[in-house]
Amino acid sequence: MKILTKKTKCYIYTRVSTAIQVDGYSLDAQKEKLRRYAEYQEMEIAHEYSDEGFSGKNI
Repeated sequence: MKILTKKTKCYIYTRVSTAIQVDGYSLDAQKEKLRRYAEYQEMEIAHEYSDEGFSGKNI
C-alpha cells in the first residue's frame, strides 16, 4: 500500500527593478533557480509571479 504525502505548496516571485538588472540577471535565470530549489525540497509550485522593470522610486 502506497502512502500519499501532501506536498508543501510554494509561490515563485521574481523581480528586477531596472533595465540594467533585466539584462544582467534575467527573470528566466531566477525562475529556473527557484524551480530547481522547489523540486529539491519536494514542493509544489502553486503559482509564479514576475515584476519586470518597476521600482518603488519610479511609481
